[in-house]
Amino acid sequence: MTPRVLLVDDHATMRMGFRTILEASGIAVAGEAATGAAAVAAAAALSPDVILMDVQMPDMDGIEATRRILGADRAPRILIVTTFDRDDYLFAALDAGASGFLLKNAGPEELVAAVRVVAAGDALLAPEVTRRVIERHARPAAAPVASDPGFTEREGEVLRLLADALSNAEIAERLFIGEATVKTHVSNILQKLGARDRVAAVVYAHRQGLA
Repeated sequence: MTPRVLLVDDHATMRMGFRTILEASGIAVAGEAATGAAAVAAAAALSPDVILMDVQMPDMDGIEATRRILGADRAPRILIVTTFDRDDYLFAALDAGASGFLLKNAGPEELVAAVRVVAAGDALLAPEVTRRVIERHARPAAAPVASDPGFTEREGEVLRLLADALSNAEIAERLFIGEATVKTHVSNILQKLGARDRVAAVVYAHRQGLA
């Protein structure tokens, strides 16, 4: 399925650039918004699959817009795309429920790949920020903690590969199983951890020394 994308940025030239890149790759742009409040309204009206969300905007910033949009019944996936490589933006975006964080200096291929990854239900962090997420949230342990979530052997294998930043397709190839089966295992892992998304599962894996 081709994802439908909502572009949210207060700079028209930036939105135009994103539109050109995405449409050239066969990704449909459902609409555009220049403020956080407009993004909330557009998300409700257009029901996009993915939102490319800027952070610094007039009227309502991208973090608050993300929080409000993800409070809806049928929420899209949100990919934060910002010029500012700042920890406060990064962790606030993840806490608000964003599925990814990408810097605007990413190349066209990285942007397209990020949209497809997020649309497929995966989480994505720019390489520049992944280590900071782990360093802030994870304290590797020499042995697993006593509270065992009850993973099956296969779920443990999938979790280790998640922690190595592999996509569902890459995990399927590595384990010689179908991608749909990987999605089922990932869903079970998140449920057993009570985790919101793959980022939380990756943090857990690093805390347990599984990565």
